[in-house]
Amino acid sequence: MGDLFLVRHGETEWSRSGRHTGLTDVPLTEKGREQAQSLVPLIRSHRIGAAFVSPFQRARETAELIGLHDVRVEPDLHEWDYGGYEGVTTVEIHRTRPEWFLFTDGVAPGPPEHPGETPEQVGERADRVLATAEAALNNTEGCVVLVAHGHFLRVLTARHLGLPPSHGALFQLGTGTLCRLGTEHGRPVIAAWNVRPPS
Repeated sequence: MGDLFLVRHGETEWSRSGRHTGLTDVPLTEKGREQAQSLVPLIRSHRIGAAFVSPFQRARETAELIGLHDVRVEPDLHEWDYGGYEGVTTVEIHRTRPEWFLFTDGVAPGPPEHPGETPEQVGERADRVLATAEAALNNTEGCVVLVAHGHFLRVLTARHLGLPPSHGALFQLGTGTLCRLGTEHGRPVIAAWNVRPPS
């Protein structure tokens, strides 16, 4: 059975400025497109059995630029719903909530179309994605690739390791990077993290 590859989409204007980008569908910057294209050699060096992508354009464009084919859109791969903190930076939030921390405190409620998610709700989505990925790994030769978003992939990694969603805080993840989750002696491990090609 192959490994699970995680790709965080390339840079956007909002990721560059530190704005929480959950359900806002922003495009890649030119740098973000370059970051995605730089991952092509890393992806091509592996046999890909299946690929899944978030519904948002920043992830879909990244998947296209790294050369993935027959990619399936997976709604559960969307980024954390930041609710009332959508588009707001951590610095701005700390002005009124100096001790606030996303992975333990969640977000302020938002409007009905994006009310916000708790860490536990994000963890439940991550568990569903992991079940889908595991089924794909069992039914295909090669690795499975997930192209998605920073905070969500961090929670997914925690859940892969059997940790609570809040432990996603331990895994810093840059834009336009590749990670590899696998097993060693039947136990889940991180085989590679936050990889970028040499400049």
